[in-house]
Amino acid sequence: MAKVYVFLADGFEDVEALIPVDVLRRGGVDVVTVSVMDDDQVVTSAHGVQIVADCIVADCDFSDADLLLLPGGMPGASNLYDCEAVCKAVLSQQAAGKLIAAICAAPAVVLGQLGVLNGKRATCYPGFEQLLQGASYTADLCTVDGNIVTAEGPAAAFPFAYQLLAMLTNEDTAKQIAEGMRYLHLMQG
Repeated sequence: MAKVYVFLADGFEDVEALIPVDVLRRGGVDVVTVSVMDDDQVVTSAHGVQIVADCIVADCDFSDADLLLLPGGMPGASNLYDCEAVCKAVLSQQAAGKLIAAICAAPAVVLGQLGVLNGKRATCYPGFEQLLQGASYTADLCTVDGNIVTAEGPAAAFPFAYQLLAMLTNEDTAKQIAEGMRYLHLMQG
């Protein structure tokens, strides 16, 4: 079973974190939510929703991660970038050639500033593209370039999540979950 760590920082965009968690868990993926807020498992979203993360960043070893996922939102993305453990984990994941996914402001604020996007195609929330250092900006809802998956913003949370599920399991599983959640029906009409 694939293992995913989802980093949560105060100010994260609700749907950009929780839709991927929901979709991936429905698809049988082991998803661990990680608070980066010092020693507190409670993280507050950009819209005031409090979430109790599964663990805190200081207690985690990310060496078994198949995917590290960074939700966007502000100041959530900035809080992720300000967390040394998150930056270290992302750079280790990149060095290992393993999957990294970020959505909204996170591709630019975290991945771009860490140099992870050099030579890659990527997308992010409009207005943050100048921080996609070394990347070619696509403006697509979701962009996959090798081990990096980026997405534009809240409306991209579902296609982003299904893309990640397909990469971690297979296309059939992703399609089955998308159909069960009535996403495919939504896209048809």
